[in-house]
Amino acid sequence: MLTEPAQLFVHKKNQPPSHSSLRLHFRTLAGALALSSTQMSWGLQNLPCLSLILLLWNQVPGLEGQEFRFGSCQVTGVVLPELWEAFWTVKNTVQTQDDITSIRLLKPQVLRNVSGAESCYLAHSLLKFYLNTVFKNYHSKIAKFKVLRSFSTLANNFIVIMSQLQPSKDNSMLPISESAHQRFLLFRRAFKQLDTEVALVKAFGEVDILLTWMQKFYHL
Repeated sequence: MLTEPAQLFVHKKNQPPSHSSLRLHFRTLAGALALSSTQMSWGLQNLPCLSLILLLWNQVPGLEGQEFRFGSCQVTGVVLPELWEAFWTVKNTVQTQDDITSIRLLKPQVLRNVSGAESCYLAHSLLKFYLNTVFKNYHSKIAKFKVLRSFSTLANNFIVIMSQLQPSKDNSMLPISESAHQRFLLFRRAFKQLDTEVALVKAFGEVDILLTWMQKFYHL
């Protein structure tokens, strides 16, 4: 697919594709790469290819200035309202299966008062867990409810975000990275204390909590 980029766009002669059309084609291509193998951590094996897509995607007019700033980690090419739209499409279907309302995985202790420097580490850990554990294992369930497109939009955008997060490995950042890791462990322990199926439903149902937290670091 990447060897014939001219075939990515189909439009009338002398009429360039619209901004929305360009963005749709890049998102479709990224999705094809990310979802080409459900056996290898939801497309994480394709991150080198996705880096090329990101390079092209970020040249699309209309995406400039829309970015996440997790401390020194910047993420471009993601339109947050589209993630919200995708989530609301599947929200009612997923959360009606969540019978345990007294337990929360993304507790306030996990997301409250996270500094900018700490946010890059925490966002990376949470998104990696959601991709490798939640989305990967929930894919077959979502397919039954015919909301796979919205589910894929979330997964693909999480891949795009995580691929651009590069937490510092400098020794001076160890206290900050350790603090973020302890927050993540609170979330993971709560997840593992539940039955696997119950935990998957609850974790996916809490994507809105995750997006609300991420929104604090989103800038237009």
